[in-house]
Amino acid sequence: MREGLTGSRIRERRVMAGLKQAELAQQSGISASYLNLIEHNRRRIGGKLLLNIAHALGVEPQALTEGAEAALIATLREAAEDAVLTGPESDRADEFAGRFPGWAKVLANSQRRIAALEQTVEALSDRLAHDPQLATSMHELLSTAAAIRSTAAILAETDSLQAEWRDRFHANIHQDSRRLSDSAQALVTYFDNAAETREVAHSPQAEVESFLAAHDYRFDPLEEARAPQAAIAALVEQADTLKTKAARHIATGVLQQIARDAAALPLARLERATGEMGHDPAELAQALDQPMGRVLRRLASLPDLGAGLVVCDRSGSVTFAKSIEGFTVPRFGACCPLWPLFAVQGQPGLVMKSRVMQMGRGQAEFEAIATCEVQAAAAYNTPPLSQSVMLLLPVPSGAAPAQPVGATCRICPVEGCRARREPSILREGI
Repeated sequence: MREGLTGSRIRERRVMAGLKQAELAQQSGISASYLNLIEHNRRRIGGKLLLNIAHALGVEPQALTEGAEAALIATLREAAEDAVLTGPESDRADEFAGRFPGWAKVLANSQRRIAALEQTVEALSDRLAHDPQLATSMHELLSTAAAIRSTAAILAETDSLQAEWRDRFHANIHQDSRRLSDSAQALVTYFDNAAETREVAHSPQAEVESFLAAHDYRFDPLEEARAPQAAIAALVEQADTLKTKAARHIATGVLQQIARDAAALPLARLERATGEMGHDPAELAQALDQPMGRVLRRLASLPDLGAGLVVCDRSGSVTFAKSIEGFTVPRFGACCPLWPLFAVQGQPGLVMKSRVMQMGRGQAEFEAIATCEVQAAAAYNTPPLSQSVMLLLPVPSGAAPAQPVGATCRICPVEGCRARREPSILREGI
């Protein structure tokens, strides 16, 4: 049983009513962007706003908020599975919640706390293994400490040092100590920033991801821009999150791709097509006479779809990622090679569609559609530059067999995987 959330129910009711997100937002007295955050369970809702939305949808408020007991029971059953609880007791979570609601909430809260801590451990382990800034800082700390220890040993073990050399060694220790202190302070600040927010940018790519997320991956100035380069320059210049030159360069490239896609396939045209024929990328690409890669990127910009998107270049490096709940794209280190994104690599024009389930806590399932496309015109004796694009659509679990995949080998619990590159820190069943 999956946990039902108010935002998800609002989205389901709106789709059933045939309302567009902008229409429901206007009737409820809020912006479409804020409603999008609500529907994706990124903002809590209650009080008058809940009543307004329920009235606009023609339902009782309880129809949008019910399910708290079901969520409690689902968490209890998840705790039972993690504890390998078998027999009659494993099927009596609802009875336990009914007879001892207080203790049931305590147990459920503990289970959620454990899940959050395990996710934190996974993320920190990934960073400790692959974060280049952290590796550089640790190397600086260890090198400086070794230098201080070596100099101190010379001073302590050599009795015949001349005063001039002794003064030099003392000066070296003083300088190295200051450098060690500065490095330690920088490392503490680095971890403090990471603890304060999950969106802190540790690299140019992370800065770009924060910039894109702040705009909800949709840029209306580029949809009808007569001078897209000027609009792109303005967006990059005004972005507070793009602090480095490298981040501004990457963001400019992403916005240029969005501008090219918008010129060939405006979102308004795509939304009309999806309203008539649904969201199947292959059918849309054929009906709109557009390449599959462009259709996948444009579909990821539709807030109603709630899709994720991952793009990698010919080297296999992820150059763009729009996150989706339940599917982790590692910020540091290599991704799972079993993703359909990499199966199409080097085969321009090939389109793969498969159901995948990323192993770990939650194990959400997705419809993954991936294709590879050439990025530049052909030239003699020059291998073409290409990139792979993968769209991720959330689907109900258990409806069809799903291919187990991981995020990265270090935090993947799948045993016996032929694609594994390094041992996992997770025990089986986590």
